[in-house]
Amino acid sequence: ADHILPVWKGYTDEEAFIYAMTDGEEHNTVTPITRRRGSDYEVDLVLRNNITTDEYPDGVYHAHPEHHHIKRENIGLIEVMGLAVLPSRLRTELEGLAQALLTGADVRSDEALAKHADWLDALRAKYGAFDADTVEETLRYEVGVVFTRVLENCGVFKRDAAGARQLDRFLESL
Repeated sequence: ADHILPVWKGYTDEEAFIYAMTDGEEHNTVTPITRRRGSDYEVDLVLRNNITTDEYPDGVYHAHPEHHHIKRENIGLIEVMGLAVLPSRLRTELEGLAQALLTGADVRSDEALAKHADWLDALRAKYGAFDADTVEETLRYEVGVVFTRVLENCGVFKRDAAGARQLDRFLESL
């Protein structure tokens, strides 16, 4: 960890859109996770980068705007470890969204629910009609789908062939 952190803090890979610094602002850091497994310790270092662009003013490696209706806040240690920490507002919003799906109501005029309108339209197109027995389960599942996409947004190295090559370049730099 003592070796990886300073290498990552100074690491730039323009092809991967990873910049250690722009305009005097440092971008690379880590979220460290340490746990004990038996008598051994295990350390995970989650590589982070906070660079922003006009398209992603909250951060390229942050929840993208199309997912903000579910999760705008950046992910942290608990999410990295596999548990979704969702805003408490979602509890009541999901109740209202379930009712809207059951009744066919348009939520665009509802101040609390309007941010979900496009998502609801997509869910209606995907599933058609909803029933009271499955609407909540379906919404929970679809929140998980969005949250998975948020995690994908936040990953500096994407989980595809290009991301694997980019990660390999960083590992070679160590």
